[in-house]
Amino acid sequence: MMTRLTFRRLSGEALHPFIPELARLRMQVFRDFPYLYEGDPDYETRYLQTYTEAPHSVIVLALEGDRVVGASTGLPLCHETADVQRPFHEAGYSIDDIFYCGESVLLAEYRGQGAGVAFFQQREAHAREIGGMTRSCFCAVERPATHPARPATYQPLDQFWHHRGYEKHPELATHFSWRDLGEAQETLKPMTFWMKSLP
Repeated sequence: MMTRLTFRRLSGEALHPFIPELARLRMQVFRDFPYLYEGDPDYETRYLQTYTEAPHSVIVLALEGDRVVGASTGLPLCHETADVQRPFHEAGYSIDDIFYCGESVLLAEYRGQGAGVAFFQQREAHAREIGGMTRSCFCAVERPATHPARPATYQPLDQFWHHRGYEKHPELATHFSWRDLGEAQETLKPMTFWMKSLP
């Protein structure tokens, strides 16, 4: 029997009580392919603090009752780090009217219940409410099909993203660094952006 999930949008100071739980959730979900992320609690807390401080940021919580089982983040691209902004500057885009959707994380047992759609709907609604946002974007890691850690049952999300109206933009590419499971140090990972217009 599937449990009904509810969704809640929070910004700024309202996020503080959820930061430790969100950090644990990110570390748990991102251990899986394709991210294979060896999480660090201190980094996670610092990272999530951005969303309590950046103007017009949002975190969408997925809840089973009072329990947080998923979360999705977003903020105007002009408040993101230089590493995230750089591909847009280089490709000639203005970053002032683009909303950046960060990650979406959801515990495996709650997938297939519409949370992915709700995460995008909630973040895009928030972007429209801000005003002045004409595009929404996110980025995804590029892993080779032959990667040794790729599960046989792994399904890329490209089709889902296309259905949400996003198109892949190969000219908007960058690299982020993190430590894969089992690695001794961080390595650069290729990332590609997807984008859509906000009506």
